[in-house]
Amino acid sequence: MLYRNSVAYPNVLGMIMAGGEGSRLHPLTKERAKPAVYFGGKYRIIDFVLNNFINSGIFKIKVLTQFKADSLIKHLTAGWNLNRMLGHYIDPVPAQMRTGKKWYQGTADAIFQNINLIEDENPDYIAVFGADHIYKMDISIMLDFHRQMGAVATIAAIPRPIKDASNFGVIEIDPSGRMIGFEEKPKNPRPIPGNPSMALVSMGNYIFNKKFLVRELFNDASISCSSHDFGKDIIPKIYPDYPIYIYDFTNNRIPGETTDQNLYWEDVGTMEAYYQANMTLRDVMPEINLYNEHWPIRTSPAQSPPAKFVFAGQNNEKRRGEAIDSIVAGGCIISGGQVIRSVLARGVRVHSLAVVEDSILFPDVEISEKTQIRRAIIDRGVRVGPGEKIGFDLEQDAKRYFVTESGIVVLGQASRNLQV
Repeated sequence: MLYRNSVAYPNVLGMIMAGGEGSRLHPLTKERAKPAVYFGGKYRIIDFVLNNFINSGIFKIKVLTQFKADSLIKHLTAGWNLNRMLGHYIDPVPAQMRTGKKWYQGTADAIFQNINLIEDENPDYIAVFGADHIYKMDISIMLDFHRQMGAVATIAAIPRPIKDASNFGVIEIDPSGRMIGFEEKPKNPRPIPGNPSMALVSMGNYIFNKKFLVRELFNDASISCSSHDFGKDIIPKIYPDYPIYIYDFTNNRIPGETTDQNLYWEDVGTMEAYYQANMTLRDVMPEINLYNEHWPIRTSPAQSPPAKFVFAGQNNEKRRGEAIDSIVAGGCIISGGQVIRSVLARGVRVHSLAVVEDSILFPDVEISEKTQIRRAIIDRGVRVGPGEKIGFDLEQDAKRYFVTESGIVVLGQASRNLQV
């Protein structure tokens, strides 16, 4: 089901930047790329941008990978198969070093090293989007704005609190929406005129005219002192002389969504942001809606049996299998344990008298009898031994696991199959 009556844009090539190392999400990114990190019990982070393209009618998509890409490529090839007879595809593109023996030097260099893909497809427009944000966006509205304004490049932007804006590229615009100022991660961000508490920040999503982008990529590649990055180099160089427009994300409209859900966008680059984005899914009215049939969130299908809850606590038996205010994926068995305000991926086992609270469990995690887990993220395949308590004594937890500043305990895959 597509928002725009199944209208496709055959002259648009989507290029998704999925090569980020994701060091701030370590240890979850120790064995996988950041876009391949599990989210919401069923999905990977990259699924959200892929669905934004598909639901917007853009079916020619290249996914540029680099660091620890095996898990990500398997995910894409296992389930994201479009109809090539109609010219539709989602192709993972590993780093090929076509321009020299070097990894991608920046976001612009990643596109430049794959410029052959652009020349082969020869689109009119190129949509360059990141792969590591959680949000819904009708890209066709941004594309319509780009064409109406006669832009050579359009950047999606969203208002953010001024205290957080130093983590982004901060934009200034004139009344028509044209960019008149830009600073990449400034120490003192400029606020939106008339709103001193907010700044307009780049979402890292771009639409370019093909000829313009190819020319600027070649120009940038010839500059030895450039870091070959869109935010640091190309955008600051071009906006004074060319019509670079800003698409205001507050104009985003998704059918079946509330106003707040339309405006939801989260950069899950830190463990706290990732944790909170998962936790909002438990709400009665979540900030990001996974259940909207008008804008489906697809993913690679997993062949799992239904979730099962066993032992009812009858006849004075203490065991009771239940989940409260939680998301529980297929294949989970809650066998006489309690799951409270948590997100469980497929294949999780919670055994008798165990309690899991405010936690995120990746696939195939096993929580043994009488174990207590609180405010934890547990990576795939980890088994927590009987009677363990995690999340109650952070000083002790920090001796064995990674603990964030806000007290989230993260058990990486190094803990797999150990009595932890």
